[in-house]
Amino acid sequence: QVQLVESGGGSVQAGGSLRLSCGTSGGDLRGYSMAWFRQAPEKEREGVAALGILGPRAYADAVLGRFTIYRDNAKRTLYLQMNSLKPEDTATYYCAAREGSLISSRPPPPNVYNNWGQGTQVTVSS
Repeated sequence: QVQLVESGGGSVQAGGSLRLSCGTSGGDLRGYSMAWFRQAPEKEREGVAALGILGPRAYADAVLGRFTIYRDNAKRTLYLQMNSLKPEDTATYYCAAREGSLISSRPPPPNVYNNWGQGTQVTVSS
């Protein structure tokens, strides 16, 4: 299984940007479908963005046009570039992985993924 470690979270003002990183080890990133999820206090975990093995992407409507998911296979790292941040983006963000390919126009539900990081906190103030 692949091990995942998120980093890059922090506190920013509305309209600002952050780039989250998900470092991986123990597996070939190219063999996994990857995703970013987020969970606010007392709310359910929701899919934010997903990246397939060969590059197809899916985004939640709430982040479409503002967030970009991409990977650097040489660095074995998955990224989430977040621009034009809003207070409602405040949450703990998690990196997730699943062996094999996925085909979906929207990020799959959390139970599809069986590898998770510990999360990184993003706080956006107005």
